Amino acid sequence: MNPAMRVVVDANVFISALISPKGAPAKIVSYWREEKFDVVVSRAILQELGRVLHYPRLQERYHLPEEHIQRFLRLLGRQAIGVAPPETLAVIQRDPTDNRYLECAIAGNASVIVTGDQHLLGLGEYEGVQILTPAGFLALLRLEK
Repeated sequence: MNPAMRVVVDANVFISALISPKGAPAKIVSYWREEKFDVVVSRAILQELGRVLHYPRLQERYHLPEEHIQRFLRLLGRQAIGVAPPETLAVIQRDPTDNRYLECAIAGNASVIVTGDQHLLGLGEYEGVQILTPAGFLALLRLEK
C-alpha cells in the first residue's frame, strides 16, 4: 500500500459513509483513518460538505447529530491535507461546482478523485488524475497491496 497516495474524496462519498457504517464509502473513510492514503481537501469542499450535511431533507431522514457532524468536519480539517487551488477550472459545464474537485486534485497533486458524481465519473481522468467510484477505488487499493 502506498501511504503517500493522495486522494480527493467527494462530499457525496463522505456523506454516504456518515449515513451508513457499511459499504464502500465507509470502508474508504476507515482506510483513510488507518492512514492507508492521504485525503486532500480544499475550503470549498469542506464548506460544501458542511452545507449538505445540514440539508433538512438529509436531517429528516437520517437524524445526524450535530455533534457527529462537527466532530467529522474537525477530523477532516485536522487530518486531511488542505490546499488552496490557485486557479478556477471550467471543465464541467453542466454542474460547475464539480470543478472544485478537479481544482483540489490538481493543487494537491492527487492521483485519484473518488466520487459517485456522474459528471466527474464521465471524465474518467483529468490531467493524469483517475476519477473512480468508491468500489473502483477500493479495487485500486487492493491492487496496491
